[in-house]
Amino acid sequence: MSDTLVREDVAVAVQSATPAPRGGTPTVRALFAAVRRNWAIALSAAVLVVAVGFALFPSFFASGDPLQGVPADKLQGPSVTHWFGTDNIGRDVYTRVVHGAALSLTATLLAVGIALVVGSLVGLLSGAVGGAVDAVLMRIVDVLLSIPALLLSLALVTALGFGTLNVAIAVGIGLVANFARVMRSEVLRVRRAPYVEAAYASGVRWHTVLGRHVLRNAYAPVVALAAVEFGMAVLAVSSLSFLGFGAVPPTPEWGSLISEGRNYLATAWWMTTLPGLVIVAVVLAAHRIGHAIEHRSQR
Repeated sequence: MSDTLVREDVAVAVQSATPAPRGGTPTVRALFAAVRRNWAIALSAAVLVVAVGFALFPSFFASGDPLQGVPADKLQGPSVTHWFGTDNIGRDVYTRVVHGAALSLTATLLAVGIALVVGSLVGLLSGAVGGAVDAVLMRIVDVLLSIPALLLSLALVTALGFGTLNVAIAVGIGLVANFARVMRSEVLRVRRAPYVEAAYASGVRWHTVLGRHVLRNAYAPVVALAAVEFGMAVLAVSSLSFLGFGAVPPTPEWGSLISEGRNYLATAWWMTTLPGLVIVAVVLAAHRIGHAIEHRSQR
């Protein structure tokens, strides 16, 4: 009888002591509130919305054919007719940038998704189990962190082969270590909390404690990190595409567009500069939004 009363008291203590996730979930409402208060966030959000619009509805923003050119119009500078000018075979550069957003951003989202899922699982397992498992997994993570992410992605995509999917996988694996470290540190913080110990004492199964109490209160900083790493993933995917590991030409990708124009820098600067500025704008916007979400999750 007394044991039953003790378990009931512990269960009540667990329910009353369990806090909401630290800083709360980064919600759309919170992001909109930040947009209204900060013009830089509003501008960054607008850039990302336009970039996503390019990827989802390319024909709405540029109705031309990105693969067909008019030889008579080759190497024309930016104008009202051709906003970003034309390339060496008369294709509209703006149209190719718009249609190239689909592959570039899809690869970026896939890379961040791979890093988020795999890194979170590694960090959760390492922090929750501890002991030899934690030691082995963290030594692997340390090795990955000792190698620059872009260099690791380059080595992986060289082994995997060409293609946008292989680029996304390589970039995702290169970012796994960051997510694993953050998740492990959050799991270690949460697992020592009184409400987690009370849950174990009340007889709750370990996997239930991990899902209901530990993961629930540890994932917000990891989601914020995903937003921050999105910009880095855009840069990494574009870099590998620039080196020729992406889609097969003439399929447009942001990195390959810059690569195509590098031989015409002296006579047609717009072929590299304007697609490059688009990449820079998306990367900076993603970083600004990511840091805003990270700041919100730490409050």
